[in-house]
Amino acid sequence: MCGLYGSLGFAPDRKRIDIVAHRGPDGSGWAEFDSRSGPIALGHRRLAIIDVSDAGLQPMADPSGRYHLVFNGEIYNYLELREELRAKGHVFVSDSDSEVLIASYAEWGEECLHRFLGMFAFLLWDRRDQRLFAARDRFGIKPLYVVANRHGVAFGSEIKQLLGLPGLSGSMNLPRVRDFLSSGVTNHTPETLFDGVLQVQPGCCASIEAGRQFTGSVAPRRWYAIPASSGLDLSEADAAERFHELFTDSIRMHLRSDVPIGSCLSGGLDSSSIVCVMSDMLAREGNGARVNTVSACYAEKSVDEKPFMETVVAQTNALPHYIFPKPDDVFARASDITWHQDEPFGSTSIFAQWCVFEEAKRVGIKVMLDGQGADEQLAGYHSGYMYYMSNLIRQRQYGTLLRTMAERSQYHGVSFTSQISRYMAPLLPPQMRAFLIRQRQSLVFHDWTNSDVFRTLGPARSVLEIASETNGLPKITDIASLCLVLTMASNLPMLLHWEDRNSMAHSVEARVPFLDHRLVEFNLALGNSHKIVRGDTKRVLRTAMKGILPESVRQRRDKLGFATPEQTWLRGPLKGLITEGIETTLKRYPGLLDEKGTRALASDMLEGRREVDFSLWRIANLGMWGERFNISL
Repeated sequence: MCGLYGSLGFAPDRKRIDIVAHRGPDGSGWAEFDSRSGPIALGHRRLAIIDVSDAGLQPMADPSGRYHLVFNGEIYNYLELREELRAKGHVFVSDSDSEVLIASYAEWGEECLHRFLGMFAFLLWDRRDQRLFAARDRFGIKPLYVVANRHGVAFGSEIKQLLGLPGLSGSMNLPRVRDFLSSGVTNHTPETLFDGVLQVQPGCCASIEAGRQFTGSVAPRRWYAIPASSGLDLSEADAAERFHELFTDSIRMHLRSDVPIGSCLSGGLDSSSIVCVMSDMLAREGNGARVNTVSACYAEKSVDEKPFMETVVAQTNALPHYIFPKPDDVFARASDITWHQDEPFGSTSIFAQWCVFEEAKRVGIKVMLDGQGADEQLAGYHSGYMYYMSNLIRQRQYGTLLRTMAERSQYHGVSFTSQISRYMAPLLPPQMRAFLIRQRQSLVFHDWTNSDVFRTLGPARSVLEIASETNGLPKITDIASLCLVLTMASNLPMLLHWEDRNSMAHSVEARVPFLDHRLVEFNLALGNSHKIVRGDTKRVLRTAMKGILPESVRQRRDKLGFATPEQTWLRGPLKGLITEGIETTLKRYPGLLDEKGTRALASDMLEGRREVDFSLWRIANLGMWGERFNISL
C-alpha cells in the first residue's frame, strides 16, 4: 500500500509525490526519463508490507531496464504467480509482489491484469516502446486520478497531487457538487468534484503513447466487467457452502503479510465474520496468535454495538482495542480529514472511521481487514425491500408478503403503513398512492438545492440512474440489478474512497476480503432468494456463518452501518458549530444554495421538528472543503 505519481509532458516536480508522504513513510523514490513527448516522471512513497527490505523500493525496473514501475496495492496471489513465472525462466531478487507484477507484465502484457488477485493501481513506463501504461483494480479499491490537457498527462493516488497543474481552473465541478449535496453520493462517474480532475474508473486501464500530440484527454478502456449471469440456480445449502469456501479462501489470501495484521470490528455481520474466520485460521496454526481488533463505541445506546463486539471477542479470544469518538473532536479534526479525503464527505461516521485507523496505528497494527462490500453485493441495505416486495406482489405471493411485513415490523420497527407507502405505493392505484404520499408528507418540504446556480444545469436526475448510465450498467429493476449498480458504480466506490484516505492518512493498509473478485462474481450471480428472504437481508452470509458466528450476531437484523450519534451530537454539543458551518458555506458560495430553504431545513432539524439527516453535515463540510483547497464557484 503506497502512493504514486507519474507525468508525461508536464514539468517534473518531486513535491507531487512528497505531498502524500503519509501513504508511504517507509521509503521514497523518484525517476525521470526523456521521451518524444517531453519529460517522464515517476514517483513513489512506500508502505512496506510484503518484503520490507530495500529490495522492494520503487520505481522498480525489470532486469532488462525496459520497464519501470510504480505500484500501490497488493497482489495476494504473488507467490503462485512467482512460481509460474520462474518456470518460464524469470529470475527474482526480492520477495516482493511488485517484482512479480513487473515480471507478469513483461511475460503476458496487459493480459496479466486478469491473473491478479488483489487491489492495485500502477503506472508502468515502457522505455523501448515509449508508452505509459496505467491500470486500476477491478473494483477501484486503490485510487488513481488523472489530469490530461494540452500540456500533458499526470496520474496520482490522491487528487491533491494534481492540483495546480497547468490547465486546471481551480473551480468546482457543479454537476457532481449537486449530486453530493442532494444525495450524498460521490465517485459514481469518472468526474470528481474538482473541475478537470478525473479518476480512472474501476476495472479500467489506459495507454499513452509518447510522440503523439496531447489531445487534452485520456481514453481509458475497460479491462474487467462482471460476467453476465441470469442467476445461479443453487439450493440454500449449496449456495452457503460455496460462499463459505470462497470467503475463507479470500481471508487466507488477505492474511499474507510480513507486518502485524488486525481487523476492524463493528459488531455487525460483515466485520464479525472476518474476525471469526481469521481467529479460526490463526488457531489452526497453533502458535497462540490472537486477532487484534479495533472498534468505535458510544455512550448512546441507540448506536452503540459494543455488546455484539464483546460477544465476538469472547468467542474468538481476540485482543480488543476500543475507542470512544468524542463530539468535541468532530470539528476540531474536520478540516484535516477533509484535506486527506480530497473531497467533502457524507457524515460524521467518516470521523469515527478516522479514529479507528488512528488507534490501529497507535497500537502498531499496520494492516487492517474490513468488511466493505458485503452490503452492496448481498442486498444488505433496506432499500432493497422495495424491489423484493414489489416482486412478491407481481408474483401474487401475498402470504409471503404479509409475513415479510410482519417480520420487518418486528425486526426493524417499520410499521405496516410505512411499508405500504414506501415500498408498494408505485404499484397502487393513483388515488390511493396520492393519499399515502400525503400521509407521509406531513413535514414542510424545503427546496434548498433549487438555486439559480443549479437551475442552469437543468433538471436534477437520480444519482443511481447517472451511475448506471455512465458505467454502462442496466437500469435498476430488481435486487440483482440494484446490487450490481451499488457494487460497481455508486455506493461501494464512495465507501472505498473514504476507507483508503482514512487508513492511509495513518499509514495503515486497509484490506477488504469481501472484494475478492471470485467471491463478488459468485454473489452477484446468486438469485434474489439468497439475498433478501422475508425479514432477512444477506441470507447466504447468515447461512454460511452458522456455527462460526455467535448466534446473537448472526441473527442480528438491525442495520446501523457504522453509525455515530449524529442527531444527538448536532442538536447538542455541535449545534452552534454546525449552524456556523452552514452559514460559512452560504457566505463562501452565494447563490449555490437557496439560502432561505437551507436555513429553514437546518432550523427544523436542529430544533427537533424533523429528524436530523446527513444533509446538514454535507452543507457545512462543502464550505470546509472549499476553504481548505481554495475552490472557486
